[in-house]
Amino acid sequence: MKILIADDDPQILRALSITFTASDYDVVTAGDGAAALRRAAEHHPDIVVLDLGMPQLSGIDVIHGLRGYSTVPILVISGRMDSIDKVQALDAGADDYVTKPFLTDELLARVRALTRRRLPLREESGATFGDVRVDLVARSVVRTTDGADIHLTRTEWRLLETLMVNAGRLVTQEILLTEVWGPQHIRDTGYLRLYIRQLRKKLERDPGTPRHLLTEAGMGYRFVPE
Repeated sequence: MKILIADDDPQILRALSITFTASDYDVVTAGDGAAALRRAAEHHPDIVVLDLGMPQLSGIDVIHGLRGYSTVPILVISGRMDSIDKVQALDAGADDYVTKPFLTDELLARVRALTRRRLPLREESGATFGDVRVDLVARSVVRTTDGADIHLTRTEWRLLETLMVNAGRLVTQEILLTEVWGPQHIRDTGYLRLYIRQLRKKLERDPGTPRHLLTEAGMGYRFVPE
């Protein structure tokens, strides 16, 4: 597994290189934004770990550059704690965001989550989690305990599908609202909360303590399979 790490702090770059090399990653590094884009084009990494505040090109610029031709998972690491910076990075196309300082184990776990294969929309596409089995192509949900069908509305399906094809990845509120309701509803977060709550009632064992349809406070939602 090849990982590109881009950060203008040599100490952080060295520490992350050692950490990921010890975890059997093939590490490529870049010390500024322009170098990050060159390295990505040359080495075709499986995941990019990216700082926001870099010279030459900012991390946001790098995300835009990568998203022009690639769907490679991007994990932002940054000392910027303002939610506006997080939202800008996620809206630009980043998949997750970790604030410095961070725990090494958490960072490795986030990278593992992002590099898990996304659920492909094939004939056998689906997932089993909790007490349900979801088939995205057949548009069916079956309770595994008794074989009973669980009915989802069209809107619930579109919301669940968007989350499932991005399994393990943070999906922002803006993306979900645009995908499900259209760009004219990008500020209607009340719709989103309502339908997420309905999905949890139908799919989670304990809707009050969800394990699979998770909220990322102030940012969006994440589907976590078994």
